Amino acid sequence: MALTAEVKDELAAIQTGKTTVRAAELATILRFSGGLHLISGRIAVESEVDTEQLAKRIRKDIAELYGVRADISVISASGVRRASHYLVRVLDAGETLARQTGLLDARRRPIRGLPNRLTTGSREELAAVWRGAFLAAGTLTDPGRSAALEVTCPGNEAAMALVGAAGRLRIPAKAREVRGVHRVVVRDGEAIGAMLVLMGAEKSVESWNELRQRREVRATANRLVNFDDANLRRSAQAAVAACARVERALEILDDDVPHHLRYAGELRLRFRDSSLDELGHHADPPMTKDAVAGRIRRLLAMADKRASDLNIPGTDANLPPGFEDE
Repeated sequence: MALTAEVKDELAAIQTGKTTVRAAELATILRFSGGLHLISGRIAVESEVDTEQLAKRIRKDIAELYGVRADISVISASGVRRASHYLVRVLDAGETLARQTGLLDARRRPIRGLPNRLTTGSREELAAVWRGAFLAAGTLTDPGRSAALEVTCPGNEAAMALVGAAGRLRIPAKAREVRGVHRVVVRDGEAIGAMLVLMGAEKSVESWNELRQRREVRATANRLVNFDDANLRRSAQAAVAACARVERALEILDDDVPHHLRYAGELRLRFRDSSLDELGHHADPPMTKDAVAGRIRRLLAMADKRASDLNIPGTDANLPPGFEDE
């Protein structure tokens, strides 16, 4: 997931001076990367993230925006965890922080989606919501047939809130549930690029678009090669079949064949790998492709009629199975 790490590193380094934008990003990170927990009767706010850089960003924003101290601890890699994670926890003022960030409603109930003020904010705030969600639980797959910008959500309500935020940014996103896990996915290549720009990953989107263009060029080249190979195979099979029928036609008619038809048949046998157009150029005097094809058709028709009259195998007697002539 090199692309994902590249995007997250760039997003985590973004500095914004607007308090509302910083608050929108922070609240979304806290919602998507952890949640509220009851520890010794007190509400704690926890956030588990991939990198130390992001953990320090969260701690800094909590301190500067809300004047609350947060602790960072390392969760070592083990089992399904391939790398260490970082846990940011606020215990002493956890309930206060939860209220201020909108994670608790007025009745001290955890919100199920996202705070309403976030999903109805300005474009900058909506972009910050998506930036926070991606930093907390996002992935970006390589461009191609299965390219996707995806965010794992804590629940269906959070997923629908994120889809709504994308809609207000005019980015098509869909929510889906797989094995009980809710995700929001942006699949269209142009939409992925636009969302990355909105979130602030302008350098990363250049790398993603460059890789996308290389993949598209390679795919187009492969399709053309396969198309050419298929055409060549068909042409080769048609030439083999035509030669087999012409040989049989000359056997059936023996000396009783008009000179111009014999000439066309012998031309076909002499230049077995050539196309009808190329046979016309080999003729003396040169003939058109249609003229060559017409003479060979008449030769075969004459031979097949003679074979029918004599009750002997026709020109397709020696034709390889599955072959068609040109």
